Amino acid sequence: MPIETFAANGHTAHTQSYYAASANPSPARPALEGDQQIDICIVGAGYSGLSAGLHLVEQGYKVAIIEGARVGWGASGRNGGQIVNGLNASLQTIAKRYGQDTANFVAGLVQEGGEIIRERVKTYDIQCDLKPGNIFAGLTGAHMKELEARRALWASYGLHNQDMLDKAQMHDHVGSDLYAGGMIDHTGGHMHPLNLCLGEAAAFENLGGVIYEQSPVISADTDAARPVVKTAHGTMTCGTLVLCGNAYLGHVIPALTARVMPVSTQMMATEPLGDAQATALLPTDKCVEDVRYILDYYRLSADKRLIFGGGTVYGGTDPADVQAKLRPAMEKVYPHLKGVRIDYTWSGNFALSFSRVPQMGRLGNNTYFAHGYSGHGVTGSHTFGKIIAQAIDGDKSRFDVFAGVPWYPFPGGRMLRVPYSTLGSWYYAFRDKLGV
Repeated sequence: MPIETFAANGHTAHTQSYYAASANPSPARPALEGDQQIDICIVGAGYSGLSAGLHLVEQGYKVAIIEGARVGWGASGRNGGQIVNGLNASLQTIAKRYGQDTANFVAGLVQEGGEIIRERVKTYDIQCDLKPGNIFAGLTGAHMKELEARRALWASYGLHNQDMLDKAQMHDHVGSDLYAGGMIDHTGGHMHPLNLCLGEAAAFENLGGVIYEQSPVISADTDAARPVVKTAHGTMTCGTLVLCGNAYLGHVIPALTARVMPVSTQMMATEPLGDAQATALLPTDKCVEDVRYILDYYRLSADKRLIFGGGTVYGGTDPADVQAKLRPAMEKVYPHLKGVRIDYTWSGNFALSFSRVPQMGRLGNNTYFAHGYSGHGVTGSHTFGKIIAQAIDGDKSRFDVFAGVPWYPFPGGRMLRVPYSTLGSWYYAFRDKLGV
């Protein structure tokens, strides 16, 4: 199946997910037409673009966001809805690669994305079923040692939000006998990701921001003194351009294409399970992800469905049968859910960087970009959107640190990045099976 893209013309609807089916009402915005001008133009109405845009309109800037489909159409409206602190790459890895000063800097902002989300929900009264706490699940003794090492490492940076869970304590949170134990992050959480997106968009518009939907970008002149974005029916000339298309930017900006690879992950939602059964599955209503290389992640929805995700497809293609792929994993965690009805299945792409560290930078003098959250985009996108907004507003101190972090291309370039990454995933999945 080909990589999912925006329709060149006409209407592109949200994917048929549980989130789209349970979304709060939102208006259909007009497409970009004619030749327009604005102070700041942002491409992409997902978390990164909305975070940057909302911070900028709060400071009084005139901002327009151009979206290829609908607000939250991409990963921001399809993800697991889990607020997981940190980057894909560990603080230990960052220290080894980029030095202790960079690791200290990153440690100072790994919880910021969750704080931004909670502040936005409170300030703008966003109805997105926000709940506290997330749990990392370990299946083996090796996994438990890995979690203990992470807790100790974070504590060494003054981050004391995590507590270890032995097998019995883990069972207090997760009604499954699969796990050896786990670790709880009290500052994590979960929510309805599309409704968070829609709420942030409404807040942005209420402060004077403008969103154009159904306007896939055809090209962008990032070298001009005033960048120009072109769509099928219009152009936007701006003083500053911000590119937040992430995994769905495609080949529009050649300079960014080789930096990341789209990766598909899959999700499904069961039928409503009722209070008793839902409580038996997740008694404390925390979200869960395990610590394997190819991991499972799951949580309860507000209407007591189990939302279960996992699996990766490098290159961003969708599997033929999502339920067939995910159901065995769900039933391994919860054998008594065998035969439960699945009401929704869907896929979505995230952007993977080779280093597993998000990238932020500038093209020309007046174009900024952020991408490559590598599966940790819910929090990272909110943080990076704020950092870009600060840079545009004159404070480039944090932007310059991330812009200066080296990025590495995938070995073999665009042609070989998928088979290379697939081989790597097989290797680490084999190690997980061996418990090493």
